[in-house]
Amino acid sequence: MWSFDWKEALSATMVLFAVIDIIGSIPIIVDLRKKVGHIQSEKASIVATILMIVFLFVGKEMLNLIGIDVNSFAVAGALIIFFLAIEMILGIRLYRDDSPETASIVPIAFPLIAGAGTLTTILSLRAEYQVINIIIAIMLNAIFVYGVLKSSGKIERMFGKNGINVVRKIFGVILLAIAVKLFASNVMGLFQ
Repeated sequence: MWSFDWKEALSATMVLFAVIDIIGSIPIIVDLRKKVGHIQSEKASIVATILMIVFLFVGKEMLNLIGIDVNSFAVAGALIIFFLAIEMILGIRLYRDDSPETASIVPIAFPLIAGAGTLTTILSLRAEYQVINIIIAIMLNAIFVYGVLKSSGKIERMFGKNGINVVRKIFGVILLAIAVKLFASNVMGLFQ
């Protein structure tokens, strides 16, 4: 549980980075900033980090409480990640949310950063990686997310819309591969 491994930590960091997709969310963040004025970057980053770490430790127990096993949750998570990847690759929106009135905890911390896909992935990572490596991955992503939230306007100008779309599609393909691997490694557990 507490055995540190750089390779695991880096792998978990990349998986979470792809799922959170903060670079791909820059157009959403810029649009929110235009609608509500100020985005509370610190508050959103801290709340999202706390949500992810709490779910890492109590997510499995919460599932057990309602009678869902980890394999079922992982397969459901694989499907969510699959649809997120399809959205990223094809540039379509399968899930639409109402327009927010503020931009800190909702919708930035949840569901943009620590949404269903992220929480599902964290629980799935727990089945494969040591907890300390996942915590390091969460912290590294939180730092990166904070940086992106603080400088989203500059990043959008630097990459341009086309550059952000290319990055989003690349991470969409990575997410698709993660979804297939997660599905394949957990679907047999449903029938045992």
